Amino acid sequence: MAPGRTPDPAPGDDRGERVPPAGTPGPEDRAEELYDTAPCGFLSTALDGTVIKVNATLLDWLGLERREVVGRMRFADLLTVGGKLYHETHFAPLLSLRGEIGGIALEMRTATGGRLPVLVSAAVKTDADGAPVLIRTTVFDASERRAYEEELLRGRTAADEARDLAEAARREAETARREAEAARSRSEADRARLTDALAVLQQALLPADLPTVPGLDVASYYYTASPDRLGGDFYDLFALGAGRWAFFLGDVSGKGPRAAAVTSLTRYTLRAAVFHDSDPVSALATLNAVLHDRYGLEADPRHCTAVVGVVEPDAARGRTRVRLASGGHPPALVLRSGAPVDGPGRADYLATPGGMLVGALPDAVFTPATTVLDPGDTLLLYTDGLTEARTDPDRTTLYGEERLRDFAARQASTAPGDVIAAVADLLEKLGDGVDDDTALLALGAPSRPG
Repeated sequence: MAPGRTPDPAPGDDRGERVPPAGTPGPEDRAEELYDTAPCGFLSTALDGTVIKVNATLLDWLGLERREVVGRMRFADLLTVGGKLYHETHFAPLLSLRGEIGGIALEMRTATGGRLPVLVSAAVKTDADGAPVLIRTTVFDASERRAYEEELLRGRTAADEARDLAEAARREAETARREAEAARSRSEADRARLTDALAVLQQALLPADLPTVPGLDVASYYYTASPDRLGGDFYDLFALGAGRWAFFLGDVSGKGPRAAAVTSLTRYTLRAAVFHDSDPVSALATLNAVLHDRYGLEADPRHCTAVVGVVEPDAARGRTRVRLASGGHPPALVLRSGAPVDGPGRADYLATPGGMLVGALPDAVFTPATTVLDPGDTLLLYTDGLTEARTDPDRTTLYGEERLRDFAARQASTAPGDVIAAVADLLEKLGDGVDDDTALLALGAPSRPG
């Protein structure tokens, strides 16, 4: 109990019955401790709202002392201005009418002027004759729920904006096509205008810059196979809190503005899903339900492949733990810095067999995998525009995963920036053999100095 606070009666006894003398242990002591340190707030008020008892949990949330509240404040005094208005016009009348009320969202005012989102339940206690004597109220902290709801709302708003942008780009592309058919040729100005519109839309579907992650090196690259076609490849990296970071990379089926709208829905759904549940398999399952519900029964159904993961850098040890799950996507490539003395570094795929396409089936199965990146190791994620590039003059032979692994193993440096630069240079050398956009994302544990 904080200094200066007066002990309250035993919980459940608002008549102020005597408690055992100090130093006499008993069940009442344990019950009082449970009441005071419960994971939710408790308070009892007189019928006029005056607080007659409150637990330490609620006081700590609000930054108040017991002597400031008990006998001095009413329950409505603990609420924000909007909360007071709702209490007077709805909460208090309903409680008086029903005798109990539950799950009401309010905001409480802290000692520093902040706002605490809460869920409030209350019940009127009556005496033996049924006359009301006091009100008991339970308060639950709803901060995390409010944060998730706000993130979901932001994602939905951003997805709506991207769909509007995709529709505008589609209309502009259709106008340009009709003009080209009528004139039988497209002027350089028209082509530049269309290219600029598609480039702007493509950039809107990707993060502007990757964040700086303590204890982790990151790099990315997006290769555009054709400036006249809008691709459906995507990636992202963002903080989850508590030293954890989430990432994903994938490829939506199809091309053009409609694929861009699906890409936007996919990105913001994954963001919201990972914030709600950081298990990669659960995030893919949520995305699968959203895509199948939206597009599964259409004549032109849409789906995607994706890798979703969570990284936890350990700066003290220089190592990074990676948990990921795959839905029909090419396997991630792990480059190890522990190279043989007379040869290049090692590179192997992180096996994720059996992961199904996301959105194709209502009950898809997704494959989890884990790995640890030691200092100097890098995890490389890519879309299939790279491995499906055609390398021979007849354009019949695919570059393939084995050649990519051999290429990665020959790199002198396994740092994410160097790996991305090497693969980007490879894509440029393959030239028009790459007929599909390619997204690259590399995450690596920094090498130890010296």
